[in-house]
Amino acid sequence: MNAPTIIAAAVLGLGAAAAAQAQSLAARVAAAADGDVRFTYSSRPDVLGNGRNVIQWNCRGKNCRQQVDGDFSDGDDDWGSPCDTGPARLTLRVRGGRVTALHVVVGGTWRPRPGASDFGRIPAPEAARYLLALAKQSGGDLGGQAIFAATIADSMTTWPDLLRLARDPDVANATRRSAVFWVSQAAEAAATRGLDSLVGEPDVDREVREQAVFALSQRPRDEGVPALIRIAKAHNDPEIRRRAIFWLGQSNDPRALALFEELLTRP
Repeated sequence: MNAPTIIAAAVLGLGAAAAAQAQSLAARVAAAADGDVRFTYSSRPDVLGNGRNVIQWNCRGKNCRQQVDGDFSDGDDDWGSPCDTGPARLTLRVRGGRVTALHVVVGGTWRPRPGASDFGRIPAPEAARYLLALAKQSGGDLGGQAIFAATIADSMTTWPDLLRLARDPDVANATRRSAVFWVSQAAEAAATRGLDSLVGEPDVDREVREQAVFALSQRPRDEGVPALIRIAKAHNDPEIRRRAIFWLGQSNDPRALALFEELLTRP
């Protein structure tokens, strides 16, 4: 083989490598063989996981929001387990080029699984954008799981995309509800940023106030939603604000989404 031929072959090889690298994550998943597709991406610094069934975020003292096997709670149980700060490790179940199931964990290591396709480390923003696109076209549990996996990605602000999902009538209702929930989580942080978590009344009074916020959430929307919005905007106790925002996130009221957007776009 002469020198020009060798150079041409090298250029073609580099071009093929660049094309493979540039191929979108969605295209790579669609082209994968039936089975499991794995990849990792950096998770937010405030997200912790045990590499198996627990992911925690938004920790305040000993109290964290957490997901346990797909269920969400405030994470104040009397138990603990060693947690890592990342990375996020995602498994997609692929059939005929379509994703049928998704599972994400934080921390730990992969167990060997013959036949699984491993895409290695994916930039977190690219992973989040792929997951948000997957959520948009998915219903049932898959849409919500894809949204959750996107929200824990590092270096990516997801709430503008989640607002669009929540307002899109062509998106499955379950996925829209999940988008509202995660927008409300972002709004909680924005509404209480810079406030001392100990501001407010003593704990006994706080419990009474939290019950009052819950009672407002059960009132007719034209009465309860405006009252909850006032609390979310102006109450001096961040825990009460968080409660109000949580119940607004369950209200399925467009005024709640408008409030979340207002809180998230404040300078």
